[in-house]
Amino acid sequence: MSITKQYIILMKAVICFFVLITSVCNAQIKLGTWRGVLVLNVKDKIELPFNFEIKNLNGSKIIIIQNAEEKILVDEITINKDSFNFKMPVFDSEFKTKLIGDTALIGVWINHARTENNEINFSAQYGKSNRFDLPQNLSNPFYNGKWEVTFSPNQKDSSKAIGVFNCGITSNGLTGTFLTETGDFRYLDGKVSDGKLYLSCFDGSHAFLFIADNNKSEIVNGHFYSGIHWHEKWVAKRNSGFSLTDPEQLTGLVKPNEIIDFSFLNLEKKKISISDKRYNNKPVIIQIMGSWCPNCIDETAYLSDIYSRYNPKGLEIISICYERTADFEKAKMNLLRLKNRYNLKHELLITGLTGKESAEKSLPFLNHVKAFPTTLVLDKNHEVKIIHTGFSGPATGVEFENFKQRFEKVIVQITK
Repeated sequence: MSITKQYIILMKAVICFFVLITSVCNAQIKLGTWRGVLVLNVKDKIELPFNFEIKNLNGSKIIIIQNAEEKILVDEITINKDSFNFKMPVFDSEFKTKLIGDTALIGVWINHARTENNEINFSAQYGKSNRFDLPQNLSNPFYNGKWEVTFSPNQKDSSKAIGVFNCGITSNGLTGTFLTETGDFRYLDGKVSDGKLYLSCFDGSHAFLFIADNNKSEIVNGHFYSGIHWHEKWVAKRNSGFSLTDPEQLTGLVKPNEIIDFSFLNLEKKKISISDKRYNNKPVIIQIMGSWCPNCIDETAYLSDIYSRYNPKGLEIISICYERTADFEKAKMNLLRLKNRYNLKHELLITGLTGKESAEKSLPFLNHVKAFPTTLVLDKNHEVKIIHTGFSGPATGVEFENFKQRFEKVIVQITK
């Protein structure tokens, strides 16, 4: 081959290379509706779908993830050539993806709050509004209403819940949630197809998938998946009168009139105690929580509103935080994201501890800590008026409204 021909081939290769680089540098992503999928089990083809929208806002890309009535704004997005990465708000998780053309994404979702089974394969397609890619039965009202649910039936660790489902509320056809004694499963969205129930939720911490079949009877048999680390069966029967244990009866004081006392560092590494002058002769809400806990986040949003309305009347709030890291700076970073997201004005304390057992040991005035969050309401003398275990948030509808009415009656009394 002559030098001239070699030169021409080389120049063509260089031109092709620069065309490729230019196209990558200028890669764009389609604005509009997308359908994302997390692959929970490749062998059995178990996939968790969710919907999101990509939009422009003030010259920057944003993502809005939708679960039924919930809309989650994602604005921590990094675009570099064909990389399209984004962090979930508040929760310590992120997506790392590659843009394929302008209508597809492929990559992984990484949940840093977990140490094992924390990376799940992810893909997304532009222009798909269906959550579950299945025929839809909008006229099927079978699942409407209240159900008595048993998770892991006939097992030692079986537990009770209430299932509440609504058909035809959204374009996908079915919404609902499950209430347990320690919280709720938040906003579930899906459809009924050929008599089967399909519901999913993705919020940055939870990756929930429910599938069930009524088998042409009044009994519902299903499967529940939480990410790639958990799978269990569940069974349900219609029971409008079923109720769970009162959440104010699950946790108590070791001794009647027990003195509430603790001391932990705030975000500025200043030691804070309820015996500090700031809290003298003031009613106080003590929230035992973690920024990794979605039910805690729902409660935190609610308490932020409570604080803005009742702090002028003397109410104080202290959040005692059990993060999934013993590293102070890492915990502080997670809590600052939470504080900024909800414009929190009350103290957030870092315990440096993780888990319910650690919470029990560090708060010995409680007989146990069954769930995050656990919330204590103290009057001006710091005597306990309520200890509420768990939190059933706005996804539970009427249950949430009833809770707010009961809770705020107590707040009004202690702030008089």
